[in-house]
Amino acid sequence: MTGFGKASAELSDSRIVVEVKSLNSKQMDLNVRIPAAFRSIEMDLRAQVTHALERGKVDLTATVESISGAPVHARLNAAAIAQYKEQIESIADSTGLPRPADWFALLVRLPEVVTAETTEDASPAQIEAMTQTVGRALEALMQHRRAEGERLEAFFAARIAGIGELLDRVEPFEAERISRIRQRMQEALEKIPVAEYDKNRLEQEMIFYIEKLDVNEEKQRLRQHLRYFIETMEAPQGGQGKKLGFIAQEMGREINTLGSKSNHADMQALVVKMKDLLEQIKEQVLNVM
Repeated sequence: MTGFGKASAELSDSRIVVEVKSLNSKQMDLNVRIPAAFRSIEMDLRAQVTHALERGKVDLTATVESISGAPVHARLNAAAIAQYKEQIESIADSTGLPRPADWFALLVRLPEVVTAETTEDASPAQIEAMTQTVGRALEALMQHRRAEGERLEAFFAARIAGIGELLDRVEPFEAERISRIRQRMQEALEKIPVAEYDKNRLEQEMIFYIEKLDVNEEKQRLRQHLRYFIETMEAPQGGQGKKLGFIAQEMGREINTLGSKSNHADMQALVVKMKDLLEQIKEQVLNVM
């Protein structure tokens, strides 16, 4: 959901510049900074941004520069000037540097010391231009998002394929794992002096124990989640980011269960690699709408 878009428009008396920046967020968190002359359409602009971007931490900044003799008024920020002067004097005293000879020439160039706004409300032509410029900035941001989406699609596809390949490599260790477990149990019994036991009962208990370690259901469900993730990612409709996050959580449950049941060093090593790929997916799925 990260992106940046910028657009501008020139009228006979002014130039409008709009910048839109978005970062990851589960909800829509919109911050709008526009000139006071356009406050009457702020809610319309908010609705325009929300409809286009759906969610994210979004900053919309619009500025209007006068390019004619349109009446404007400038205001000096006395509080900012006083703070700047106090800090400069303190730095000069602590460093031994000379104080400025011309305070006003220095202070009026500092940020937020001078503000200038038009004295009139925006004209209908300016309002229309502002709305259209915001739309173009949003489209530029969406193009940025689409490019990132294509990158993420390739990223996810590679990680999902990687988990599937690791899952395929689990199967050869399963039969070996069962025989090893059976052998260890028999060897342990043989080490017990004068041990008498019912071989039929032992066989039943071993079968029960081995069934508890069976991972076929986990493997099947994990493969289903892998397919569902790809199908959801490739779906034509948007807004699948949260669903992909839920699917990734379900994949994690199956991988964790697979690891707890593996009881085999090589299988556990494969599970660790699966978890690493899944964590990469979870980190980047927050970038998906």
